[in-house]
Amino acid sequence: YITATGGTITTDGDYRVHTFNSSGTFEVTTAGTTNSTVEYLVVAGGAGGGGDFGSGGGAGGFRTASGLAVTATSYAITVGAGGAAGPASRPSTGASGSSSVFSTITSAGGGGGKGYGAGDGVAGGSGGGGGPTAGGGGAGNTPSTSPSQGNGGGAGTSTDHSVGYGGGGGGASEAGSTDGAGYGGDGTSSSITGSAVTYAGGGGGSRYQLPGISGGPGGDGGGGAGGNTRDANGSGTWSAAVAGTVNTGGGGGGGSYNGSGSLGQAGAAGGSGIVIIRYQFK
Repeated sequence: YITATGGTITTDGDYRVHTFNSSGTFEVTTAGTTNSTVEYLVVAGGAGGGGDFGSGGGAGGFRTASGLAVTATSYAITVGAGGAAGPASRPSTGASGSSSVFSTITSAGGGGGKGYGAGDGVAGGSGGGGGPTAGGGGAGNTPSTSPSQGNGGGAGTSTDHSVGYGGGGGGASEAGSTDGAGYGGDGTSSSITGSAVTYAGGGGGSRYQLPGISGGPGGDGGGGAGGNTRDANGSGTWSAAVAGTVNTGGGGGGGSYNGSGSLGQAGAAGGSGIVIIRYQFK
């Protein structure tokens, strides 16, 4: 059987699980004979949401499979950081997340979300949402891998006060919404640790006007919600965008718009990624 060190080690029946919440080393001391392969989950960092009427950041790329052969050697583990929030400026773009790496497996960081007038969302593992005024969603699964590691972001909608949203960031299992609702795409569930956990949800887009109406919700799997906004005169309350959850690869929410015409709020940062390795040990 395989013997190895590195990360936080737990067991699930006859299986040992190494969880890396930050970068480190997976040290295989014995490769095993009849049992020499591992199952893995590699999730990259989610992207930051755009600021000032911003769209959601794309989730980090999600890759999982079994049957990867290992040898008695050291494997450097890279856990991608979440991208920084887009500033409260115009135009504004959230930073893309960083890649996560194990052996030959690389998951790409999520693509950054855009703010008002900033154009199309950034491509990534999952793409960022497009900014309002007809910005298109960023492409997912970029650079391409097989099977897919993510989906595209949703397009931004018009600035009409009743329907205007920043686009939702893409998630591992679905694209960000393109129906004017600003929903982040949902992530994908994994039971690699022995318990089902959902990872790589896209960030939600911000909502224009209508105080008290929340921004687009983040996708299941750590996606942060977008902010809501003040009314056209800049009165009423608003809420800040929500960051992607750490170690899920969730995208950050898009920042609020200020209806009075002055600058709104910053977007929110993406969540860091995670690497998990599982193998039979007895």
